[in-house]
Amino acid sequence: MISNKKVSLYTLGCKLNFSETSSIARMFEEEGFARVEFNETPDVYVINTCSVTENADKKCKQLVKKALKVNPDAFIAIIGCYAQLKPEEIAQIKGVDMVLGASDKFKIVEHFTDIHKKEATEIHSSKIKEVKEFVPSYSKGDRTRSFLKVQDGCDYFCTFCTIPLARGKSRNNSVAETIKVAEEVAKTNVHEVVLTGVNIGDFGQGVDEDFYHLVKELDKVDGIERYRISSIEPNLLTNEIIEFVSHSKKFMPHFHIPLQSGSNKILNAMRRKYERELYVERVHKIKSLMPHCCIGVDVIVGFPGETDEDFLATYNFLNELPVSYLHVFTYSERQNTTANKMTEVVPKEVRAERSRMLHILSDKKKRHFYAENMGSTSKVLFESENHEGFLNGFTENYVKVKIPYQKEMENTIQSIKLQKVDFEGIAEGELIKDTSNLNVQTTN
Repeated sequence: MISNKKVSLYTLGCKLNFSETSSIARMFEEEGFARVEFNETPDVYVINTCSVTENADKKCKQLVKKALKVNPDAFIAIIGCYAQLKPEEIAQIKGVDMVLGASDKFKIVEHFTDIHKKEATEIHSSKIKEVKEFVPSYSKGDRTRSFLKVQDGCDYFCTFCTIPLARGKSRNNSVAETIKVAEEVAKTNVHEVVLTGVNIGDFGQGVDEDFYHLVKELDKVDGIERYRISSIEPNLLTNEIIEFVSHSKKFMPHFHIPLQSGSNKILNAMRRKYERELYVERVHKIKSLMPHCCIGVDVIVGFPGETDEDFLATYNFLNELPVSYLHVFTYSERQNTTANKMTEVVPKEVRAERSRMLHILSDKKKRHFYAENMGSTSKVLFESENHEGFLNGFTENYVKVKIPYQKEMENTIQSIKLQKVDFEGIAEGELIKDTSNLNVQTTN
């Protein structure tokens, strides 16, 4: 055991990475390491990488340089998707001591025989086809919520995506084993759990179970007041799931459903498993049962072959749909993807303009959704930070709310009457005294 040493972990990318980083941090703590912040001169840096966009790769290199400025003698380990996809490339970054691929990242402490800097970078990585184990994880430390990993990997192979190459085949634990982890999370006194994975709707690999069975059982776990489904493919979001959420007191009326394009031609070129007509059905089914449900959308602009007509089809499609906000991604070329071989490249300045248009549309959608909620009373889970004299939190349907800062309201669920939307796009609310909330307040 290496004791009396400090480790700092930095996460790039998605909620799934955050859950895994937190679990890996606990492994270090069990080995006698103290977890510290990036600038607190740690002995070891662990950088958990993403590789969804080119910028994520660049960010990794920038973080290594920043770490060496803080402590030139620090041992630097790189894990995550970028580490699985391009270990040799990372090994060329000056100052990196160890690179761990998809399976080895969870054995990181086993690889630490010492923490002296290496003359040559050690690489521990398996071929992605050999990565078959599911390792559960959850984030801990943010008292308000936890990210619970319920699934890993993906079998879809969309033409723009490197995730199957970075994380392997779709896999998961059984419902029973997943419930055991959720019960561990419940003991941490967090109020909200976000279900995360690469393709969580595909839950059920290797067993006669599915995502619907999982949400039904999670709903029964004592000690967790709220669940959110982080992102789910439209073809896997069944009527059963939507109807269950509409009646559940724990699953929040909030869905994030990737679209990627409103053009069936582009969806087909992306190798998506649905057409726009199914997406419309999913959205209208949700809104028919939960009129105030929040619906977020992922969309990609500038995919090879996307003409002005295709983009306008996407813009008009989204403009007409009752969705609440957009996550807009500008297409970037990724090695070893089918899309990277396509010849009808959209100029980068065109991609940027299309992105700008959809960001404006997203702002419009979000303000309209917030305006619909003004005057209503909602349960708001408040964060644990003071933001310039205000306390921020989120309603059940993901409206961001602020009230004048009151320390006793940190990490509590309160009844709030939504009054107006400020210039920053945050709802201002009035606290409604409600003694029934006392049973969800904590002082940890």
